[in-house]
Amino acid sequence: MRSRKFMATLLCGPALLVAGCQSLPPQARETACAACPATVTVPAGHFLMGSPASDDETWSLEREGPQHAVVIARPFTMGKFEVTREEFSQFVAETGEIGGGCFDWNSREWVADDQRDWRNPGFAQTDRDPVVCVNWEDAKAYARWLSTKTGRDWRLPTEAEWEYAARAGTTTRRPWGESADAGCAYANFSDQTLKRALGTEPAANCADGFVHTAPVGSLLPNAWGLHDMLGNAWEWTEDCWHEGYAGAPDDGSARSDPGCVRRVNRGAGWNSNPRNVRSSNRGNYAGVYRYNIIGFRVVLADAAPNKIAVEPD
Repeated sequence: MRSRKFMATLLCGPALLVAGCQSLPPQARETACAACPATVTVPAGHFLMGSPASDDETWSLEREGPQHAVVIARPFTMGKFEVTREEFSQFVAETGEIGGGCFDWNSREWVADDQRDWRNPGFAQTDRDPVVCVNWEDAKAYARWLSTKTGRDWRLPTEAEWEYAARAGTTTRRPWGESADAGCAYANFSDQTLKRALGTEPAANCADGFVHTAPVGSLLPNAWGLHDMLGNAWEWTEDCWHEGYAGAPDDGSARSDPGCVRRVNRGAGWNSNPRNVRSSNRGNYAGVYRYNIIGFRVVLADAAPNKIAVEPD
């Protein structure tokens, strides 16, 4: 597939003091070990997080606003892809089985199915597909295992880090532009392929060729070399869900509350309404449940000094 690139622009003006602001797309790093996910260095900079009041695709400004400036003071290292079934299987093989049961989307509603799990999410996958049917605790456990195995500090991205990386210097609704109909070369979501197979509506007026999840890297990356930031699988983030950004930190750190129940998911998934497939769209699910549309990616905390709020035991 022929590669296309965006010209990313990060404006480091006097209104915001940004340490180490960069405008050049980073280069992909080599993997640090056989078990390590491939990573990309995300440059420092700043951006406006959330949706403007003028965006008529926003579901609710109470959820996606107010738009606010966030500074990412230093570069950080992020998974180039969503964690794959193959990568997750190494974790399971060394630590033991995770719990089963998964909510299955049958094109009409969610159905809890005790027979579903990350190996059997309800549709065929390859080892290169993103792992789904994993909850927030599973994702955190994977990051802890990877940290122990590599001697480095892996974690989930914060919500702010995620949106900054997804935008990759853009200010449009989507990294490729404004329209979802132009997105099938970059994202796997509800499109004509899914509509023909499952009758799903609404659907974008394009076809990505995948009914369910796609092997990671099948579609084009954003300007910073990150694949599937929109579509394929929703992604768990570190943050506790808050309805809107009132009181949100401006330094890229996570929001966390004692006893947090609902966690922020970003990016939309293989069955998502095109309206959900936007850089600023936010989802939230109970962290204890597993869904066959939700996976995750990781960041290297020892190369990413943006703060993580620690919950009391």
